[in-house]
Amino acid sequence: MTELSIYQVAAFTSEPFGGNPAAVVPLKDWLDDKLMQRIATENNLSETAFFVPSGDNSWQIRWFTPAVEVPLCGHATLASAAVIRDRLGHSRWPITLDSASGPLHVDSTKRGFVLDLPANPAAPVELPAGMDDALGAEVLESYLGRNDIYLLVLADEQVVAGLSPDFGRLGGMTEHGVIVTAPGNSVDFVSRFFAPALGIDEDPVTGAAHCVLTPYWSQRLGRTVLEARQISNRVGELICEDRGDRVLLTGSAVFFLDGRITL
Repeated sequence: MTELSIYQVAAFTSEPFGGNPAAVVPLKDWLDDKLMQRIATENNLSETAFFVPSGDNSWQIRWFTPAVEVPLCGHATLASAAVIRDRLGHSRWPITLDSASGPLHVDSTKRGFVLDLPANPAAPVELPAGMDDALGAEVLESYLGRNDIYLLVLADEQVVAGLSPDFGRLGGMTEHGVIVTAPGNSVDFVSRFFAPALGIDEDPVTGAAHCVLTPYWSQRLGRTVLEARQISNRVGELICEDRGDRVLLTGSAVFFLDGRITL
């Protein structure tokens, strides 16, 4: 019998039951890929992160949705950093998390955890036929970033908040996901993220989406530091900084559960 520690951490929030919950499983050595996928499916959260130590101040990290492994996940990276600091007792910051998207650096500051992630600037594209109908809203601008992530600009925060997409149709239009965004009423911009093709109809707060959003809004507003809110039913708050080929995302984390997996 094997036992593993598991933690559930809400990222990009300072409130219980807010932000985006991720499961985090620290490992000494990698498990079989199929077993990690089965654990993520059993957890049934948008992402489960697994990491193993690779140096004095570095770890390798991987992320799984309930359906597939993904190349980048911001909120589960933040949750993993919280586990490394608050449950494993690590005190030397910043740390490095090596991933399929390259080395990710995370710092622990008074304002929260700061994630240093690769920017994913999106280029203008023609809106796929029927995507506006699947969303149920008029799309004013459409862009496409790496990994088949669409960025769709809508009129205002009220339109973004009121969306009730047809996830079955939307899932057949992209292999990854769809970000919808608009100017915010009390922050610089708001967003939501839909990824039914990955087994996640709506992700509550998405770090990878803000790697796409930050370059767009930085250029549109003419500022490098922006306040953002992802307005899912859980709501998440982020400070975003555009640094050219990198994006800094600052947010807090709240522990919900400490447990054990028995295999």
